[in-house]
This record gives sequence, C-alpha cells and structure tokens, in this order.
Amino acid sequence: MAFKPLHDRVLVRRVESDEKTAGGLIIPDSAKEKPAQGIVVACGEGARKDSGELIAMAVAEGDKILFGKWSGTEVTIDGEELLIMKESDILGIIEAGAAAKAA
Repeated sequence: MAFKPLHDRVLVRRVESDEKTAGGLIIPDSAKEKPAQGIVVACGEGARKDSGELIAMAVAEGDKILFGKWSGTEVTIDGEELLIMKESDILGIIEAGAAAKAA
C-alpha cells in the first residue's frame, strides 16, 4: 500500500464483529453496527508542539484499537475500505492478553 498518513493521523482497518451474540443468537447483516475496533495499518510521524518539537505517536502499526462510533473518515485505498482518523479519536489500545484475563 502506497499511503502514508500525515501528522497525527492513523489509517485503520475495521475488525469485523461476531455473527452471534453471547447467548448464541445470530445477528442479521441489517441489524449489525459497524465495529468500533480496528487494526492500525499506517501511522503518521506525530503532531508538533508550537516549538516545532515532534510529539511521538502512542499507537503503532499492527495495534488493535478501540475508537468512537463516529470517528474517522471512510476512504477506499487499493479497493479496500479503511478509516483515516486523528490519534485523539482513538480511545485505547486493546492488548492481546487482556481479553483472556477478563474471561
């Protein structure tokens, strides 16, 4: 992919939600909401302070993230639907072991 976000922007691929509820009910496509989780595909270099100093990004490529329902701008790059959002739209990073610990 030949796309690099600028400044503090992040390119995100949505993670598809489950087809069933926790109780085993199948969710039809018409009732599904767009997932608010994704994988970071690419990151900009970060924002800049007024002094010109670079503020490093808190997320990196490959991080699984949680973001707001209405965050980002939908774009199609190389035939794939992705989101571009500011780093401040990201609510947090989901750690791989966190789901296993909670269960």
